[in-house]
Amino acid sequence: MAVIETKNLTYAYPGGTKPSISDVSIKVEKGEFVLITGPSGCGKTTLCRCFNGLVPHFYQGELKGEITVAEMDTIKHPTYEMAKHVGLVFQNPENQLFALSIEKDVAFGLENLGVSREKMRKRVDWALNLTGVYDLRERSPHEVSGGQQQRVAIAAVLAMQPEIIVLDEPTSFLDPLSAEKIFEVIHELNRRLGITVVLVEHRLDLTAKYANHIIIMDEGRVCSDGATREVLSTEEARLIGVGIPKATLLYQMLKRDGMPLSNDTPLSSDEIATLLLEALKPDDRS
Repeated sequence: MAVIETKNLTYAYPGGTKPSISDVSIKVEKGEFVLITGPSGCGKTTLCRCFNGLVPHFYQGELKGEITVAEMDTIKHPTYEMAKHVGLVFQNPENQLFALSIEKDVAFGLENLGVSREKMRKRVDWALNLTGVYDLRERSPHEVSGGQQQRVAIAAVLAMQPEIIVLDEPTSFLDPLSAEKIFEVIHELNRRLGITVVLVEHRLDLTAKYANHIIIMDEGRVCSDGATREVLSTEEARLIGVGIPKATLLYQMLKRDGMPLSNDTPLSSDEIATLLLEALKPDDRS
């Protein structure tokens, strides 16, 4: 069942000379892990803002087409109603941190939902531990590093446990190792709790292996939409300029050179290593 669906969605910001997104028609099924990628300025962030009603209720502008999220028309339902179902992590964490302590920032959404004190305490501690900032809970969010602020912003959304989590480059201030830990947490929530994840990210080497659905955008339009392994195997994806995982590129080079590899396109170094071991004769393995 589709939990997010758009039909010919077109949007232009106030005063904009051209639409930021044009004729976007996509469908996200419940429980999917969807990766949205594409060159800078292609409309990824704008599309994310449509999912929770920030477009058009906050940013105004002109929105055409249809969009349904969690069985609600976001054009007809205000942002505060959408926030009960969709959690959005912004690219810049300072845009959503404002309380005097990290703990209060993470608890803010739960307070607005009327969650009981006991349940709130458990959820806040759970989210702080998951994101590795529990020891910072009494500090001001503006006294910690940018990477720590991103972890707090993610924890604030995770604590609410919405049915859909939308993350707009949520680890841009983190090093690759820290980013991968966050992605593993998000993937586990998707797998274990069935939370639908929509992730905007450039670093496909870190994220492609988690996604079962990928959407590639360029100049406000959807260029490719489908299963991650299939889409990243196409020449079109390479020509658009997205960061195809190195394991996928190596696999394509080896296949062209005639190496007998299976047709299961790898998305990570572990997967390409496994394929290479299977392709080698037993006597050739070290």
